[in-house]
Amino acid sequence: MMPDEKVRKTAHVVPDLSPAVADALRTGFLRCGYTTDGVRRLLGETAHAALGRGEPEPAHRATADGGELGVLVRMLLLGGTEPDAAVTAALAPCSPADAAAAGLITRDGDGWRAALDVRPYAEQDGPPWWVVSDLDLRRQDRDHVTGVGAASITLAAATVRTPAETALDLGTGCGVQALHASAHARRVTGTDVAPRALAAARATFALSGVDVELLEGPWLAPVAGRRFDRIVSNPPFVPGPPRIDLVYRDSGAAGDDALAALLGDLPRHLTPGGVAQLLGSWLHVRGQDWPERVTSWLPDGVDAWILQREVADPAMHVGIWQRDAGLDPAAPATRAQAGEWLDWLESADVEAVGFGVITLRVPEHGPGTVVVEDLQGAVDDPLGPEVEGWLDRVDWLRAHPTDADLLGARVTIAPGVVLERCAEPGEEGWTQTGAAVVRTDGPRWRHEVDELGAALLAGCRGQMPLGDVVGLLAFAHDRPTDAVVAEALPAVRELVRHGVLVPA
Repeated sequence: MMPDEKVRKTAHVVPDLSPAVADALRTGFLRCGYTTDGVRRLLGETAHAALGRGEPEPAHRATADGGELGVLVRMLLLGGTEPDAAVTAALAPCSPADAAAAGLITRDGDGWRAALDVRPYAEQDGPPWWVVSDLDLRRQDRDHVTGVGAASITLAAATVRTPAETALDLGTGCGVQALHASAHARRVTGTDVAPRALAAARATFALSGVDVELLEGPWLAPVAGRRFDRIVSNPPFVPGPPRIDLVYRDSGAAGDDALAALLGDLPRHLTPGGVAQLLGSWLHVRGQDWPERVTSWLPDGVDAWILQREVADPAMHVGIWQRDAGLDPAAPATRAQAGEWLDWLESADVEAVGFGVITLRVPEHGPGTVVVEDLQGAVDDPLGPEVEGWLDRVDWLRAHPTDADLLGARVTIAPGVVLERCAEPGEEGWTQTGAAVVRTDGPRWRHEVDELGAALLAGCRGQMPLGDVVGLLAFAHDRPTDAVVAEALPAVRELVRHGVLVPA
């Protein structure tokens, strides 16, 4: 069978798992070791890494002697057709006929192949899950349901995981974020405008043994009047002309208008102290300051941390998302679409497109704090703990609003902070040209400091109030205390926000 024939036969598969079939499949998966750890052990580091790069041949070779687990990997992950007897043994106690009736596999000659993508997934040290989504073969279909991709992993790694009573996954898709939410929230709700996405999510939760309330409708309409402790969303955030080519990607609104509306609406659906986190993409418009554009969408009184992770010029932006859709850049239809997209961006005076992670909170007390920052490049550690720390530190700063409050507090330099000095060679040896304090964990925040600033940080050990440390430094450097206070406290507040200094 040719690949395009496979696409046509699986193009409108809608999964429908009864509780009995879901339980039987889960039993078979666990018996065979069809879990994230089991697949990784079977493939080995090299083949597993190759599969992550989209190179399946090493994985095929690694599964040759993999028994029933190898059958499942080749059929469900690698797109192969496996003999009836082998599939029957691997899926037991679920029969292939029941799995096919549920929409997960389909007949291919005398064997069986995947009709949907069913892959193991899990949090670190968490229970095994399985995510159901569309095969990449049908990625260009308008209602394509994406699986576990880079965007969903980025958002999951940035999400706050403190315990909560209620959580909302807005635009749940195949259910990835709701799975994560189920590990720290007692009640989870997922919404989506696409019926096929909700069907995939329902299958994901059934296989994974997770209870999630699912509601159909656009944006926040299905939960009108409700509030949540946590909201997480990987919405259709790709800026472009006001149309919908792919439901998972395109909002139907022009440019970043959908993100602007969402940021304005989200806080009213949060409980006091509630946190919303989402991925977003915004336009850098010629003659406008992009942080001012984005922050203008926020209602008054909220905490907001907007981290720009990437910036792409218009051509790169269009190319990235056309490749994401599996389009051939040289094909005439693709070039025509790219031309229309680029024309629209040019007409809107777009110089670049930013992408990042947005955290919102409705503070329980006091005014909100809004911070916009660039954090481009690789971040080795998950952002979630950093976001939790940022929110805690913002609360602490809010509790110390005046200079007198801050001078009366005790702070200490955080573990893992180092002082780096820069020097350049000269005729008489090395000459120091600057210094910076750097965090060696999390986002690796870096702040340049002068000698007085370095001395201040060295003195912050939590043993005396900050005011006493500043007073001693002023005396030692023969500087007026008021001048040192005026110079130091704005920097101290920024260093606390970035976790270089922490409350003692």
